[in-house]
Amino acid sequence: MSGPYVEQNAHIVLPKTDHDELSRQHFVRSFKEHIVESLHPGLRLAYEKRARPKYLAKHQHEPNTIQEVADAMKPDQHYQAWSSLLRTSQEMMWSSTQIPVERAINDLAASSTDQMTLGSLNLNPELKIPDYHTAVDIHCQPGGYHTEYIEGDVAQGAIYDRAVYLYAMGQMGSNNADMGDSTVAWLKQTHPEFSPTRILDMGCAVGHSTLPYADGYPEAEVHAIDVAAPMLRYAHARASAMGSTVHFSQQNAEHTEFEEGSFDLVVSHILLHETSSAAIKNVIKECFRLLRPGGWMLHVETPPYEGMEPFDKFLFDWDSENNNEPFWRKSHQLDLEGLARDSGFSRETLQIMVPSAFQETQRTNTFQGGDFGGGGVWFVYGCQK
Repeated sequence: MSGPYVEQNAHIVLPKTDHDELSRQHFVRSFKEHIVESLHPGLRLAYEKRARPKYLAKHQHEPNTIQEVADAMKPDQHYQAWSSLLRTSQEMMWSSTQIPVERAINDLAASSTDQMTLGSLNLNPELKIPDYHTAVDIHCQPGGYHTEYIEGDVAQGAIYDRAVYLYAMGQMGSNNADMGDSTVAWLKQTHPEFSPTRILDMGCAVGHSTLPYADGYPEAEVHAIDVAAPMLRYAHARASAMGSTVHFSQQNAEHTEFEEGSFDLVVSHILLHETSSAAIKNVIKECFRLLRPGGWMLHVETPPYEGMEPFDKFLFDWDSENNNEPFWRKSHQLDLEGLARDSGFSRETLQIMVPSAFQETQRTNTFQGGDFGGGGVWFVYGCQK
């Protein structure tokens, strides 16, 4: 990969690895890099030279939809090899990050509790985990976000923290914070007068993207919510260990407990594609309810399909069928302007590509299948109330 090899920040609650465990994780990262660098480029060649001509000869028209490109590409051996290895790399990634966590699960829970010194943590054992989370292990993480194995468990958060770094191949910086860093940098550059006093991060997971807001706006009160207790426990410990004051609480972003008009900035980072179509509508309505007049809603995602060539849509859609992301496709086909308008927003929506704050990722402006975080840009959708 271009740029220097960057290793993850070894903050105090990051799971410790022995020699073999770390070697296994480094292999997974290198394996993913090989798939992206050596196998991915051949997909377009296979399409242009073999799959597309065969489809054209059979159907007498170009493949114009995701399904039609799929019909052309799925029989191709190069695509089959790439897809199979990419899925295998995902399963190996989770396995390699689970092993050290399973070995030290009790110690991780205890040490995380010791680190919870800044901010706050409010869990709600009565909160119903949404069906769209319990029905499938999202992006193949065994047990999803919410599963607990011991009392005070942080395992799912600890696994996720390391796995995201391997998944993005280090391309989101040493703290996996590029989405938050990039959005804060864009806000400060384009809206220097904007000075939020209260910020909410929806679907925060372990707080990778939350902490840049606490660092970027040190005078602001930062809140972060998620439905998964293991994620939130780990997020609180991680934030404290890294010197950030954040108030974490277990809430569903569709309907929060916060008062109306109580935030200047409401953000999320890759939340929308992990919720159902009905839930997305509720989330945007909740953003409108929570914002003060003049406040901003900003959702950081991967780019929508609109404007993409059918072949690019097909490759980008790989996660829908192969990575346990059942809502990926619909979330990338939303009428975002209409969604905001139906939720109460009256101003024109923001739909832009924001450059990465982590410059080493900027080798291309194209998101490639299996190369999450490598595009050098993030899609930001939002609106000002």
